[in-house]
Amino acid sequence: MHLFWEHGYEATSLAMLREAMGLTPPQIYNAFTDKETLFRKALTRYHETEIGFALEALSAPVSTREAIRRLLVGAAEAYSRPGKPAGCLFVSGALAASPQAQAIADELKIYRKASEAAIAARLAKGRAVGDLPENLSVEGFAKYLAGVMTGMSIQARDGASVEELRGLAQTALAALPAEGQNQAASSKE
Repeated sequence: MHLFWEHGYEATSLAMLREAMGLTPPQIYNAFTDKETLFRKALTRYHETEIGFALEALSAPVSTREAIRRLLVGAAEAYSRPGKPAGCLFVSGALAASPQAQAIADELKIYRKASEAAIAARLAKGRAVGDLPENLSVEGFAKYLAGVMTGMSIQARDGASVEELRGLAQTALAALPAEGQNQAASSKE
């Protein structure tokens, strides 16, 4: 998982995998069938072990603003964790995908779209309880937040510190409409 995370799908060679896993090429193929299957297993493991911060943030019984703050700050910390590759595997794994790896690029896109949908669902919940204005496009703002997180991943790969990434998180959070705007608008009518 760490090799694919650090180098991407195509740049991770069989020799690198062999060395990291201590297996011969026939053993790798017997265990995983092919590199693509191994990569998919790495994606599943990454999803299960590395993005808990996002799942916890989006499901926490807190205000929408706090949930999004936790999500963005969690991303800043996860993407710059010492001892781990920088950034997000769902982003870095697809940065340089050739036409031969289109199935892998499509798989990574599914993970990124699922993350965006989870953000949109949390924003919709916040809008429904009055944390956000009724006219907020949850899909549009979710796309914005997912874009910020993608940018944070790339910035982390380029060496941005956790403090710099937290700064990006705070800037993005400032774009979130103020809580309780529905109640304020209702009281004026």
